[in-house]
Amino acid sequence: MTGIPDGLVIVHRDPLFVVVDKPGGLLSVPGRGPENQDCVVNRLKALLPECLDQPSVHRLDQDTSGLLVLALTAQAHRALSVQFMERLVGKRYVALIDGVLGPDSGIIELAFRLDPDNRPYHVYDPEQGKPGVTRWRKLGVEQGRTRVEFMPLTGRTHQLRLHSAHEKGLGHPIVGDRLYGTGTAPGQLRLHASALRFRHPATRQNLEFFSLPPF
Repeated sequence: MTGIPDGLVIVHRDPLFVVVDKPGGLLSVPGRGPENQDCVVNRLKALLPECLDQPSVHRLDQDTSGLLVLALTAQAHRALSVQFMERLVGKRYVALIDGVLGPDSGIIELAFRLDPDNRPYHVYDPEQGKPGVTRWRKLGVEQGRTRVEFMPLTGRTHQLRLHSAHEKGLGHPIVGDRLYGTGTAPGQLRLHASALRFRHPATRQNLEFFSLPPF
Protein backbone atom coordinates (compact mmCIF):
# COMPACT_ATOMS: atom_id res chain seq x y z
CA MET A 1 0.00 0.00 0.00
CA THR A 2 1.41 3.37 -1.01
CA GLY A 3 0.33 6.95 -0.58
CA ILE A 4 -0.53 9.64 -3.08
CA PRO A 5 -0.11 13.29 -2.06
CA ASP A 6 -3.15 14.86 -0.37
CA GLY A 7 -4.34 11.71 1.32
CA LEU A 8 -5.28 9.29 -1.47
CA VAL A 9 -3.95 5.78 -0.89
CA ILE A 10 -3.09 3.19 -3.54
CA VAL A 11 -4.18 -0.19 -2.22
CA HIS A 12 -2.93 -2.14 -5.26
CA ARG A 13 -0.97 -1.19 -8.37
CA ASP A 14 -0.90 -3.28 -11.54
CA PRO A 15 0.42 -2.37 -15.00
CA LEU A 16 -3.21 -2.28 -16.18
CA PHE A 17 -5.08 -0.73 -13.25
CA VAL A 18 -4.87 0.64 -9.74
CA VAL A 19 -7.16 0.26 -6.74
CA VAL A 20 -7.32 3.32 -4.51
CA ASP A 21 -8.90 4.10 -1.14
CA LYS A 22 -10.78 7.38 -1.59
CA PRO A 23 -11.31 9.65 1.42
CA GLY A 24 -14.79 10.99 2.07
CA GLY A 25 -15.34 14.50 0.68
CA LEU A 26 -13.15 13.99 -2.42
CA LEU A 27 -14.75 13.82 -5.88
CA SER A 28 -14.16 10.68 -7.94
CA VAL A 29 -13.98 12.60 -11.24
CA PRO A 30 -13.66 16.31 -12.08
CA GLY A 31 -16.74 18.46 -11.60
CA ARG A 32 -17.74 21.73 -13.21
CA GLY A 33 -15.65 24.79 -12.48
CA PRO A 34 -12.07 25.25 -11.29
CA GLU A 35 -13.09 24.71 -7.67
CA ASN A 36 -14.15 21.12 -8.47
CA GLN A 37 -11.02 19.87 -10.23
CA ASP A 38 -9.43 18.18 -7.20
CA CYS A 39 -10.50 14.55 -7.52
CA VAL A 40 -9.26 10.98 -7.59
CA VAL A 41 -8.74 11.02 -11.37
CA ASN A 42 -6.67 14.21 -11.44
CA ARG A 43 -4.56 13.14 -8.47
CA LEU A 44 -3.87 9.82 -10.17
CA LYS A 45 -2.96 11.50 -13.47
CA ALA A 46 -0.53 13.77 -11.62
CA LEU A 47 1.17 10.70 -10.17
CA LEU A 48 0.99 8.54 -13.32
CA PRO A 49 0.96 10.83 -16.39
CA GLU A 50 1.00 7.80 -18.70
CA CYS A 51 -2.45 6.62 -17.58
CA LEU A 52 -5.61 7.16 -19.61
CA ASP A 53 -7.12 10.61 -19.83
CA GLN A 54 -10.38 9.11 -18.51
CA PRO A 55 -9.35 6.16 -16.29
CA SER A 56 -12.56 5.95 -14.25
CA VAL A 57 -14.73 2.84 -14.77
CA HIS A 58 -17.06 3.48 -11.81
CA ARG A 59 -17.58 6.19 -9.22
CA LEU A 60 -18.28 6.78 -5.57
CA ASP A 61 -20.30 9.76 -4.40
CA GLN A 62 -18.14 12.64 -3.23
CA ASP A 63 -19.10 12.01 0.41
CA THR A 64 -18.59 8.22 0.24
CA SER A 65 -15.17 6.83 1.16
CA GLY A 66 -13.54 3.57 0.12
CA LEU A 67 -12.35 1.44 -2.76
CA LEU A 68 -12.23 2.49 -6.41
CA VAL A 69 -10.58 0.72 -9.35
CA LEU A 70 -9.21 2.87 -12.19
CA ALA A 71 -7.86 1.66 -15.53
CA LEU A 72 -4.41 2.62 -16.81
CA THR A 73 -4.85 1.33 -20.37
CA ALA A 74 -7.65 1.28 -22.95
CA GLN A 75 -7.71 -2.54 -22.86
CA ALA A 76 -8.18 -2.57 -19.11
CA HIS A 77 -10.84 0.14 -19.27
CA ARG A 78 -12.92 -1.89 -21.73
CA ALA A 79 -12.58 -5.13 -19.78
CA LEU A 80 -13.38 -3.56 -16.41
CA SER A 81 -16.28 -1.50 -17.78
CA VAL A 82 -17.90 -4.65 -19.17
CA GLN A 83 -17.70 -6.29 -15.75
CA PHE A 84 -19.49 -3.35 -14.14
CA MET A 85 -22.14 -3.17 -16.88
CA GLU A 86 -22.83 -6.90 -16.63
CA ARG A 87 -22.92 -6.78 -12.80
CA LEU A 88 -20.01 -9.18 -12.44
CA VAL A 89 -18.34 -7.00 -9.82
CA GLY A 90 -18.88 -7.72 -6.13
CA LYS A 91 -19.23 -4.69 -3.83
CA ARG A 92 -19.77 -4.38 -0.10
CA TYR A 93 -20.21 -1.24 1.97
CA VAL A 94 -20.28 -0.52 5.69
CA ALA A 95 -22.52 2.27 6.98
CA LEU A 96 -23.73 3.80 10.22
CA ILE A 97 -27.50 4.28 10.19
CA ASP A 98 -29.06 7.09 12.24
CA GLY A 99 -31.43 4.84 14.19
CA VAL A 100 -31.87 1.33 15.58
CA LEU A 101 -33.06 -1.35 13.17
CA GLY A 102 -35.24 -4.22 14.34
CA PRO A 103 -34.64 -6.87 11.65
CA ASP A 104 -31.19 -8.43 11.30
CA SER A 105 -31.13 -8.56 7.49
CA GLY A 106 -33.22 -8.10 4.39
CA ILE A 107 -33.52 -7.04 0.76
CA ILE A 108 -34.59 -3.58 -0.37
CA GLU A 109 -36.14 -3.19 -3.83
CA LEU A 110 -37.04 0.40 -4.69
CA ALA A 111 -37.17 2.22 -8.01
CA PHE A 112 -36.01 5.83 -8.07
CA ARG A 113 -34.89 8.59 -10.41
CA LEU A 114 -33.18 11.96 -10.44
CA ASP A 115 -35.35 14.94 -9.46
CA PRO A 116 -34.53 17.39 -12.30
CA ASP A 117 -35.81 20.33 -10.24
CA ASN A 118 -33.62 19.47 -7.25
CA ARG A 119 -30.35 18.02 -8.55
CA PRO A 120 -28.59 15.84 -7.43
CA TYR A 121 -31.46 14.63 -5.22
CA HIS A 122 -33.15 11.36 -6.23
CA VAL A 123 -36.77 10.45 -5.51
CA TYR A 124 -38.74 7.25 -5.18
CA ASP A 125 -40.76 6.64 -8.33
CA PRO A 126 -42.24 3.16 -8.91
CA GLU A 127 -43.55 4.21 -12.34
CA GLN A 128 -40.64 5.96 -14.04
CA GLY A 129 -37.73 5.16 -11.74
CA LYS A 130 -35.02 2.60 -12.42
CA PRO A 131 -35.11 -0.41 -10.06
CA GLY A 132 -32.46 -0.71 -7.38
CA VAL A 133 -31.84 -3.84 -5.30
CA THR A 134 -29.79 -3.94 -2.10
CA ARG A 135 -29.08 -6.77 0.34
CA TRP A 136 -28.23 -5.69 3.88
CA ARG A 137 -27.41 -7.16 7.27
CA LYS A 138 -27.06 -5.66 10.71
CA LEU A 139 -23.58 -5.74 12.21
CA GLY A 140 -24.35 -4.14 15.57
CA VAL A 141 -25.88 -1.21 17.46
CA GLU A 142 -23.70 1.65 18.73
CA GLN A 143 -25.19 4.46 20.85
CA GLY A 144 -28.51 4.53 19.06
CA ARG A 145 -27.02 3.93 15.63
CA THR A 146 -26.92 0.70 13.63
CA ARG A 147 -23.81 -0.50 11.82
CA VAL A 148 -24.94 -2.15 8.60
CA GLU A 149 -23.30 -4.00 5.74
CA PHE A 150 -24.80 -3.23 2.32
CA MET A 151 -24.40 -5.51 -0.70
CA PRO A 152 -25.86 -3.66 -3.72
CA LEU A 153 -27.02 -5.90 -6.55
CA THR A 154 -27.52 -2.90 -8.84
CA GLY A 155 -25.41 0.25 -9.09
CA ARG A 156 -27.80 3.21 -9.21
CA THR A 157 -26.71 6.71 -8.22
CA HIS A 158 -27.44 7.34 -4.51
CA GLN A 159 -28.89 3.81 -4.23
CA LEU A 160 -27.66 3.01 -0.74
CA ARG A 161 -28.38 6.48 0.59
CA LEU A 162 -31.96 6.49 -0.69
CA HIS A 163 -32.61 2.83 0.22
CA SER A 164 -31.48 3.61 3.74
CA ALA A 165 -33.41 6.84 4.25
CA HIS A 166 -36.71 6.09 2.52
CA GLU A 167 -39.62 4.81 4.61
CA LYS A 168 -39.99 1.87 2.22
CA GLY A 169 -36.34 0.99 2.80
CA LEU A 170 -34.66 1.05 6.20
CA GLY A 171 -36.46 4.22 7.23
CA HIS A 172 -33.35 5.86 8.68
CA PRO A 173 -30.73 7.95 6.81
CA ILE A 174 -27.04 7.20 6.89
CA VAL A 175 -25.26 9.31 9.50
CA GLY A 176 -23.89 12.53 7.97
CA ASP A 177 -25.93 12.35 4.76
CA ARG A 178 -26.40 15.96 3.68
CA LEU A 179 -28.98 15.09 0.99
CA TYR A 180 -31.22 12.52 2.67
CA GLY A 181 -30.32 13.06 6.33
CA THR A 182 -28.96 15.73 8.65
CA GLY A 183 -25.37 16.10 7.43
CA THR A 184 -24.15 19.64 6.78
CA ALA A 185 -20.78 19.32 5.04
CA PRO A 186 -18.76 17.06 2.70
CA GLY A 187 -16.95 14.17 4.36
CA GLN A 188 -19.48 13.59 7.17
CA LEU A 189 -21.23 10.66 5.48
CA ARG A 190 -20.64 7.36 7.28
CA LEU A 191 -20.67 5.17 4.18
CA HIS A 192 -17.54 3.26 3.14
CA ALA A 193 -16.87 0.96 0.18
CA SER A 194 -15.14 -1.76 2.17
CA ALA A 195 -14.77 -4.63 -0.32
CA LEU A 196 -14.39 -4.82 -4.10
CA ARG A 197 -14.19 -8.02 -6.16
CA PHE A 198 -13.55 -8.27 -9.90
CA ARG A 199 -11.56 -10.24 -12.48
CA HIS A 200 -8.14 -9.14 -13.64
CA PRO A 201 -8.72 -7.48 -17.04
CA ALA A 202 -6.05 -9.61 -18.74
CA THR A 203 -5.53 -12.83 -16.77
CA ARG A 204 -9.19 -13.16 -15.63
CA GLN A 205 -7.95 -14.07 -12.16
CA ASN A 206 -10.46 -13.32 -9.40
CA LEU A 207 -9.23 -10.42 -7.25
CA GLU A 208 -10.67 -9.02 -4.03
CA PHE A 209 -9.62 -5.97 -2.05
CA PHE A 210 -10.62 -4.79 1.42
CA SER A 211 -10.59 -1.51 3.33
CA LEU A 212 -11.56 -0.92 6.94
CA PRO A 213 -14.06 1.94 7.45
CA PRO A 214 -12.61 5.02 9.16
CA PHE A 215 -15.57 5.17 11.55
